[in-house]
Amino acid sequence: MITLQNVTLYQGATPLLEQASLAIYPGQKIGVIGRNGAGKSTLFKLLMGEMHLDGGDIQMPEWLQRAEMKQETESSDRSAVDYVIDGHVRFRKVERALEEATLKDDHDAMMQLFAEMDELDGYSLTNRAEQLLMGLGFSVSDFTKTVAEFSGGWRIRLNLAQALLQPSDLLLLDEPTNHLDLEATLWLRGWLLKYPGTVLLISHDRQFLDEVVGHVISFENKKLITYRGNYSQYELQKAERMSQQQALFEKQQLRKGEIEDFVRRFRAKASKAKQAQSRLKELQRMVDIEPAHIDSPFQFRFREAPKLPDVVLTCEDVTVGYTKPLFSDFSITINGSSRIGLLGPNGQGKSTFLKSLVGHQPLLGGKLHFNDHTRVGYCAQQQTDVLDQDATPMLLMRRIDGKTPEQELRNFLGSFAFRGEQADACIRPFSGGEKSRLALALVAWQKPNLLLMDEPTNHLDLEMVHALTRALQEYGGALILVSHDRHLLNNTVDQFLVIRGGQVEFFDGSLDDYEKLVLESSSSKNRDAAPKAQNAVAEKQNSDNKEKRQQSAQAREQLKPLKEKIRKLEQQLEKELKQLATLEQQLTDPSLYEEASKAKLAKLVQQQGELKRQLALTEESWLLATTEIEGLSGTGGN
Repeated sequence: MITLQNVTLYQGATPLLEQASLAIYPGQKIGVIGRNGAGKSTLFKLLMGEMHLDGGDIQMPEWLQRAEMKQETESSDRSAVDYVIDGHVRFRKVERALEEATLKDDHDAMMQLFAEMDELDGYSLTNRAEQLLMGLGFSVSDFTKTVAEFSGGWRIRLNLAQALLQPSDLLLLDEPTNHLDLEATLWLRGWLLKYPGTVLLISHDRQFLDEVVGHVISFENKKLITYRGNYSQYELQKAERMSQQQALFEKQQLRKGEIEDFVRRFRAKASKAKQAQSRLKELQRMVDIEPAHIDSPFQFRFREAPKLPDVVLTCEDVTVGYTKPLFSDFSITINGSSRIGLLGPNGQGKSTFLKSLVGHQPLLGGKLHFNDHTRVGYCAQQQTDVLDQDATPMLLMRRIDGKTPEQELRNFLGSFAFRGEQADACIRPFSGGEKSRLALALVAWQKPNLLLMDEPTNHLDLEMVHALTRALQEYGGALILVSHDRHLLNNTVDQFLVIRGGQVEFFDGSLDDYEKLVLESSSSKNRDAAPKAQNAVAEKQNSDNKEKRQQSAQAREQLKPLKEKIRKLEQQLEKELKQLATLEQQLTDPSLYEEASKAKLAKLVQQQGELKRQLALTEESWLLATTEIEGLSGTGGN
């Protein structure tokens, strides 16, 4: 178990967490939720040991193996497969030692290292790395390419593969689906569901969260609040919690008003001065209950175009590609009411098609016929890269519209959460999410009636994705959307075009139907893919594997009762933590601190002390049991 107790954490001078507590249990799959800048990535750094606390305590088992998905990759001449395997530090260490022992002809060291290599299952590591790469959309020809040959998005996929290959008990994934297509996202979902360790997952893809996680940690008012269930269940629980919190807040505000009114009226009267001072002390003792903030900070719309033609665009026998065609002779009529989702693996031409429609990539053949009244709005994947980094949000708005009154522009920027000084700040230090929001704002202001969007949710947090979904539902023009976010697709488009293998066809079915086809195709591919021949050394070790499996089975039988004991203790811990949280919530009721409730308050405080003592005993029992199981595991295996 990992515990954070009364943790305080700063980023520069900004407090991200204050007196926050958290418990993470083995095997949990947890979604980490919070607005951009709330501290999600900082929490990951803390768990990886890359940051120190400003207050409080963090405890995690010494044996815990941790792995995280890196967000950046430097250019390298390492091959894709070698780069992925490099993440398995212990394997590389044994591999180097084995090479040295072989050169020295040190047979004793070689035998020991062969055994260690077998324990790591090192002889199948290359094959496992290749399987991960294929699942994430790489082709066999990509395996030997150097890291330097891949674009930024594909390098992030390499980082993801490296994190998945590492042996780990705790896996930290920060926006792993950002650069994945739908096919790779579905594969990753299946991999994570089979992963036996603990997963902490930051993602803006609510359907992915719904399918993978069983708990949610939410950053709220510099605290970490844990919810049981997936993201949709979290939304329901939070709405209920906010409703209760609002009622408590209103009750406390009423009591504060009564006290302040009493003090104003009687402070100067000698006969009432003592009571007034008593009321003031009560006011000072009160722990402020935060008002509920249910509304999203993002409330925007795509401004309505002056005209909406019946047909906004006709594609006539178009051929799309670069030096070679990705697909050819494709024709389609885009009506003013068309809402089309583009499906298909990355690299098949979805983004290139959108670039060709806006003239950023010349067609290799065919013609485009735009209506005279068509106004195109284009959101590219790398839209933030072309923004003038030295400009301000207001200046960028002025460049596209110099006539509208300034206050109207400011009001519109405010709907994207660019308010006050931020509207006049240089955008260079803005986060990726802030720049993506600004790029959306610039498009939404221009009144498009043909909207082309290429992975618009990248870098956005969940609240902004929700706001974008609502805005696209209300948008009245034509839409062509590329996205791996199935919730966004399901709620904003009504037709699907599949681009795959040089062909472009309408898909007659739902997104769920397409998902089934993808999974069936993936299963078929895996069955047909012949596994690589095992290393000769691995074959030599086969005779020992049976005996080791038998020993492992015996060890597992010995560990079974102890594991059951730990499981029950963890259930007890969770129950006691919940009881304590409920009790402490009751203690926030201002009426308890009135004279008439003195007995009830004393009883609750006594119960709180007893619960804390019981919790300490349960935690001690859990620690003893986990220490015992570690000792047995070290002698008998897992």
